[in-house]
Amino acid sequence: MKRLMIVVPCYNEEEVLCDTAKQLTGVIENLIRKGKITQNSGILFVNDGSRDKTWELITEANKTNKYVYGLNLAANVGHQNALLAGLNTVKDICDIAISIDADLQDDINVIEQMVDKYYEGAEIVYGVRNDRKNDSFFKRFTAQSFYKFMSLMGVDTVYNHADFRLMSKPALKELSNYSERNLFLRGIVPQIGYKTDFVYYARKPRTAGKSKYSLKKMLSFALDGITSFSIKPIKLVAALGAVIILCTVIAFIYTLISYFAGHTVAGWSSLMISIWFLGGVQLFSIGIVGQYVGKTYIETKQRPRYNIKEFLNNEKH
Repeated sequence: MKRLMIVVPCYNEEEVLCDTAKQLTGVIENLIRKGKITQNSGILFVNDGSRDKTWELITEANKTNKYVYGLNLAANVGHQNALLAGLNTVKDICDIAISIDADLQDDINVIEQMVDKYYEGAEIVYGVRNDRKNDSFFKRFTAQSFYKFMSLMGVDTVYNHADFRLMSKPALKELSNYSERNLFLRGIVPQIGYKTDFVYYARKPRTAGKSKYSLKKMLSFALDGITSFSIKPIKLVAALGAVIILCTVIAFIYTLISYFAGHTVAGWSSLMISIWFLGGVQLFSIGIVGQYVGKTYIETKQRPRYNIKEFLNNEKH
């Protein structure tokens, strides 16, 4: 039997945390009863600088539930860093770890299937959505566009997979070797290698609270993912520049022909449009290059991705 730790990043999740702890405890107890994991398996809730009572509820659950562990980060560092903090914390004390969001929209009933696939030889098991019926049209469209665009940019991701996955101890240790500050775990994990497998499920609607991913955050997340794993945007800028130069040469030849043919007239409108167009392209191109320069600047600082304020284990139980 192997020791399982379920890692749950939390940010302002006081409305769902108690129910989440109860449901995941049921999953742990069921797997222990079936002899698939050890009795010292547990659930690690990672508090990502919540402003509500999330940490207080985690602390209380740790006192009353022998399976609950708590990790309190000193500040809000974002979902990806909080998740990594949890995975790095459990990598030395467990054999397998499963990450899942606190709202439990991902189906906990497939956790047993993940464990079974681990015993069948898989080191990484991805939880993949088989439909998006519960999403709004806008969210469904943007999510599907995100995965397709990431693929177009050459980023290796698993379609319709978020951060619901199982990872073995060797995979966790390999993950800890990736030291970049601009984290995009959905792109990093596929690069680890090892044998992988998949479980499929229908994502459930959120029962309480609200999503922490606004449109602004989703766009920022997508931009981080693309610029962290692909230089295609810079190549596209270069290609766009080449196309504009070609158009300029054609326009120059046309202008000379028109001049010598005596067909030239005042072209204020076309001149202004050209200036605005080229100005926009230049600013857009500088912005893309700036994204990469900024990320390089952040990486060179080598600042810690998170600071741990407090860790609660269950040795007292």
